[in-house]
Formats: sequence, C-alpha cells, structure tokens
Amino acid sequence: MRFPPSLLDEIRVRLPLSDVVGRRVSWDRRKTQPARGDFWACCPFHQEKTPSFHVDDRRGRYKCFGCGASGDHFRFLTDTEGLSFPEAVERLAEQTGVALPKPDPQAEKREQRRASLAEICEMAARFFQAEFATSGGAAARDYCARRGLKGDTLKEFRFGFAPNGRDALKRHLVSRGVDEADMIEAGLVIKPDDGRASYDRFRNRLIIPIQDDRGRVVAFGGRTLDPDGQPKYLNSPETPLFHKGALVFNAHRAREPAFKSGQAIVAEGYMDAIAIWQAGFPAVVATLGTAFTEEQIARIWKLSAEPIICFDGDVAGVSAAHRALDRIAPVLRSGYSFNFVFLPDGKDPDDLIRAGGAPAFREALSGAKPLIDVLWEREASVAQIDTPERKAALEKRFEDIVRQIKDERVRRRYQLDIRLRLSNLFFEQSRAARGFARGQGRGRGAGQFTEPGLKDRLERPDGPMFGTERTLCGLCLKYPGLFERHVERVSQLPLHDELHGRFRDELCRVATELDSAQVSDFFDKLDERFYRILSEALDMPEAVETRSAPAEAVRARFQDLIQRLPVLRYDPPEDFVEHLFLHFLDVLETSALERELEQEMASADEDFDDAAWDRIKALTQDLSRRREECARDEQELAERGRKLRETGQSVVFAKAG
Repeated sequence: MRFPPSLLDEIRVRLPLSDVVGRRVSWDRRKTQPARGDFWACCPFHQEKTPSFHVDDRRGRYKCFGCGASGDHFRFLTDTEGLSFPEAVERLAEQTGVALPKPDPQAEKREQRRASLAEICEMAARFFQAEFATSGGAAARDYCARRGLKGDTLKEFRFGFAPNGRDALKRHLVSRGVDEADMIEAGLVIKPDDGRASYDRFRNRLIIPIQDDRGRVVAFGGRTLDPDGQPKYLNSPETPLFHKGALVFNAHRAREPAFKSGQAIVAEGYMDAIAIWQAGFPAVVATLGTAFTEEQIARIWKLSAEPIICFDGDVAGVSAAHRALDRIAPVLRSGYSFNFVFLPDGKDPDDLIRAGGAPAFREALSGAKPLIDVLWEREASVAQIDTPERKAALEKRFEDIVRQIKDERVRRRYQLDIRLRLSNLFFEQSRAARGFARGQGRGRGAGQFTEPGLKDRLERPDGPMFGTERTLCGLCLKYPGLFERHVERVSQLPLHDELHGRFRDELCRVATELDSAQVSDFFDKLDERFYRILSEALDMPEAVETRSAPAEAVRARFQDLIQRLPVLRYDPPEDFVEHLFLHFLDVLETSALERELEQEMASADEDFDDAAWDRIKALTQDLSRRREECARDEQELAERGRKLRETGQSVVFAKAG
C-alpha cells in the first residue's frame, strides 16, 4: 500500500518522536530540554557512554553523532523492531487514531484471500496440535522426548502430529466448511493430475508450524517418523502466504531479544533453532532448507547488523557455509555483515547443547569468524602459489569475488585487506622457497637486514612510544577502513622507531601509489621489514616462526595486537575502536610536540629573542591543551573498556522466558 505524504505528516504531528524513541532509551537529564523539544540519550544502535543520540521533536528527526544513524518515526520502528515500513505506519496510525486509506479493490481482495488462507492454516495447526496429544501421537512425543524437548518448548512452538491416514486433515477441514480448492491453495492437500482423490500433504510426520513476521501460521514443516521415510524433512510448497526464500523461521520471536542483545544467531534448520532457543538463546532464526536469498539476508539484518551463522563442523557444514558466503558477499554493505561458527567435532547445535549445555554452545559462539576470514581460508588454504601464474590466479579469484560487492565502501575495504594478506602470503612463500623458512636460512637469512643496527633495535626495542606505535600499526591492519579514513594523518605522523616508520610508509604506498597494481607484481619490492609487522598483526603464527629468532622470543618482544589491547577480545563497537585509534594518533602527535618544544628550548639557550619566546609560548599552550584532551580521552576509553570487559564475552544473549 502506498501512503500519501499528508497521512505520514499527520501521524508525525500527532505523536512526538520523543514518545516513540523514549520507549527504547533513557533521556539524559543534563542535556535534554523537553520544553524546546530537544532530547539526548545514549544511542540505541551502538554502545556508548556519552549521549550522542539526538531527537528533535520540532523537526521529527533523530540523529546519532556517533554512528550516524538517522531517521524519523517510521525508520526508528523498522530499525529497532524489524517491522516493514507498512507495518510501522499501521502501528503508529493505530496509536494516533489516524485512519488509513482503503487499499485498492484488487489489493484488498488479495489481502482478504491471504487472511482466509491464514485462517485455514491456523485450523490445520490446531488439528495437528490436538493429534499430537492423542494416543496416535505417541511416536511423535517419543521422538521429541529423545531430542530433549521440554513441554514449554513444545507448547511455545506448537508442535503437532500429522496422522498416517490418507486424508485425516482433509476430512477435518471439510467438516469445518473449508473448500478443497482452498486446502490445495494453502498447500495442505495435494490433488493428483490423474484425477484421483486429493490427499493430505503431511502424513505420519512431526509437525512444526512456520509463522510469518506477524506470528501467523502460514506453512508447516514436517519431520518423518518412519525410519525409512523420505524426504526426512518436508515443507509446505510455495503459496500466496508462504514464499520459502522470503521468510526466516522464528523471526517474530527473535525480534525483541535480538534488539536487546544486539546479536542474532542463524541456524541451518528449524529443529536446530528450537534447540538453541530452548538452551536460553532466544534471538535465533533459521533458514528453511534453501540457500540464502537477498530477501532473507535483509530480514536477518533487521534483527542484527552482524548475526552469527552456525554450521556443522563436517564437510557438509563447511560446504553450506561457502555457499552462504557466495550469496551474502554481493549484498554486503557498510556496517552489515555475518560471522561464521563451525561447531566442533562435526556436531550440530542440538548435539553440542545436549552434550555440554548452554556453556558449550556459548563457547562455540565466542569463536565466530568474520566473513572475510572464512573467505580467505576457503581460497588461500587450497591454493598453489609456487609460480607467478598461480599467484596471479589466486589474486584473480579474490578480485572476481570482491568485484561482486555492490557497496563501494565495503568493496574498497575488502580489496585493501585482501591485498595485504596476499602480500604477506606471497612473501612468506617466497622466503620459504629461498630456504629462509623455519630457521633454515642461507646467506642473508630471515631477519637480517642491510642497514647495520636495525636488527639489534628490533630485538631490544626501547623508547616510551614503542608500544603505542606498534599498537597503531596493528590497528591500521586490523581495521583498514580506519586507516584509509585517516591515511593522510597517519602518513604525516612522526614515529620514534625506524621499523614502524618504514612499515607505515610501505602501508601507505600499498593503499595509494600501488592501489591499481597487481600484488604478485609488487610484493617482493616492498621493504622486508614491512612484513615483520604485517605477519604479527595478521595473527599468522606460521609466519612468525619463520623469523630468525625463536617464535617464543619473538612473541615475548612483539606481542600480537589483541595481547596489546585485550579489550579487542570483547568485540567493541566500531565507534569505540575509532576512538582508540584517534587517541593513539593524538598521543603520538603530543609526543612529537613535546620533542619539538624540547628542541625549541634548547635552541633558545643559544639564541633567545621575542620570536623564539612566542614560539615557546604557543607550543606550551598547544601541548597543555593536547595533554588535557589525551587524559580526558584515556579516562573515557578506560571506563568504556571496563564496561565491555564486565560483560565477560563479546556476545550477550537474553535468557529465554
């Protein structure tokens, strides 16, 4: 239905935006001025300590100055509750008493038809539930007991049983006045082409109703109870109510807990989703036996910006993950992706939960991998790169995949990240081929440099800024989007350590000067010292061990980024990471300012005049201001980091019930 602008404006006028948003946030009393229609709160779309989320009742708009989220009454409901735009309009119209226009006759007729079919599906669901409780449903109840399903779970998901007779459901619906044609259209009954009598689609099966986003029963899934029965799982066919590629199972239940926790889980099937829900993870949905569709991905992203997909750890599970990756990659967009979990020992979620309970499943979730890591492992783990042609072939495979990403910003981030990984992979392979791998170097081996004294410096780092510089180098690699956004500032940053300076220079070259060049053409022309930090930041222990010093000693001196910044283990929000990144830039620039002031003071001892005094005063004032800003930022970051650590894990789920 199309809504005229005048109707939307009337809803906005009748209902202050602060009333809609206020159900989700607590207003900051110091900054908020209700009399002026000016409201401030911590953003509901990302974690923050200082309120940066602003609602202007006069304009009917909200905006977060931290993450950039913005919109009006309707956008707020679609983003926080997963409603469609028409659903958001209908809800607010009902609350404000605004009459909605009648749909056109054809649309109204289609909606009435869908409502009629939904009523028939509801009748069928009640029939299946009643049969589940009879003596005929004993096998179905026994199966549920073996799966460890509890009574509350069976009731919540409305488990049922389809009798083994040819037309038990059909006869029941006929007795309720339902036409055979309607049963067929609802997908409940099959009419043979040869003219024989119609019969029930579901027979001798455990039945799980499939509900739409409004909670209406629109289809069914049936699990055979016959050991030799095929197919094992049977879903309703496509109907005016049910489009398998558009729905996700359990979305109507998962919406609220997903918003509260900020995370959602995606299972491969509805039985796994039900087991996960029962274990205390209510923000769970499942696909319906199909490959991911663009519409399903969009629906899941309404629940969470970075949901976790669970796959069995066996070959079939990995293959399913790779198919999902290929479906998801083209529609990735800024701020939205998927994380992948491969369950241990080939278990499915139900197996894992029954063996180790919720703690075992929660531990598995903590090992979720970003989509880009799964993509990298899929392509790089099986690649042969011992010749220039094979290196070029691997690079082309990545280019072909990344080229499909429609969002230009995300595509650019993937290109830079993969180019850096390829550079490191090709470099390590080249070293190994020359005999430098794992301490077997000949001649000018790994870790030996042409410039005297640099090796000693690497092994005995000193200076107050070494750790800060090394951490910044790691952040540039782990978060290439941040690096690109602030590349000009990074490129001009004065660094104490020569290794870090060389690394920074080469990284900027890769991102700018060599942007259009093939990695296989330039990887061996970069300064070898660039790869020492690159390998460390990319968490590649194999690469670390190829250096001349023992791996343990190298790790003791040059810890991985997450060891330097433990807060990264808790998956902090993007604005927190950027705050950290900018803080390190500020600290290093402040350190450079201190050195500049020291040099100016030393020069003034020999040649002091008014101009020198003015420079010293200006530097002193600037330095004082920068120190205060750094101290304030450090305190705020420490407080936010403490709150992140208190959660104890990166994914926090509300307990079911």
